[in-house]
Amino acid sequence: MFPVRQPWLCKALGCYDCCIRCIGAVPYPSLVATLLCYAGMALFCGCGHEALANTEVLVETYFARNVQDYVVMASFIKYFQYVIYGLASFFFLYGILLLAEGFYATSAVKQTFGEFRSTQCGRCLSLTFVIVTYILAFIWLAVFAFTAIPVYFLFNMEQTCHTINILAETTPSINQHGWICMDARQYGLLPWNAMPGKSCGMTLASICKTSEFYVTYDLYIAAFAGAGITLLALFLYLIATTYNYAVLRFLGRKGIR
Repeated sequence: MFPVRQPWLCKALGCYDCCIRCIGAVPYPSLVATLLCYAGMALFCGCGHEALANTEVLVETYFARNVQDYVVMASFIKYFQYVIYGLASFFFLYGILLLAEGFYATSAVKQTFGEFRSTQCGRCLSLTFVIVTYILAFIWLAVFAFTAIPVYFLFNMEQTCHTINILAETTPSINQHGWICMDARQYGLLPWNAMPGKSCGMTLASICKTSEFYVTYDLYIAAFAGAGITLLALFLYLIATTYNYAVLRFLGRKGIR
């Protein structure tokens, strides 16, 4: 490969060869992981923020009569929305750092620039990225599991409403489906002393027919998918950073400093 500091070689070899060499210098695993990370965080942060706001409206309207019953949940939603802003900023910067580290450590860059140096500082930096990415992957795995809770709640709510509608069509007795309820207190959304804390029968079925319910459900599904995409991106980052560190360490053992 040729050094970039000699532009006359680019003219001699032609634009096609230059483009091929530039394309070969791109760390594609890190690039794909960065794009997935940004897409996943955009889904998670954007949809999660709106879903939390809609959840507060649903609980306030249909499951709680007293403001004191959902003040804790409202405070949690408010603080978690601020956390979402911080997560978006952090992953944006961290994705750029990992992509830059991929450009630094890839063997294609080594061949292109010709003056590559595998320094002790560079290997230490790559090892730091590996450790931090491992920690982030485990933390985000917990976030991914936590994001499934509202999806599970709304899925159960939709299935319960479907059962109520079937019973309402097949039997004229109100008591047949009046005992079927969804209790928000069982999922930790409200304290156990909240009143009513649950919705039953046709009242619950009417909630499921509102646009607020379906919008909130779809937003949580999108946020859950975004968390999964981000988790996949972190696993790709793990593979890329571990490989980059192995390459740098190998070059260090070969005496390329």
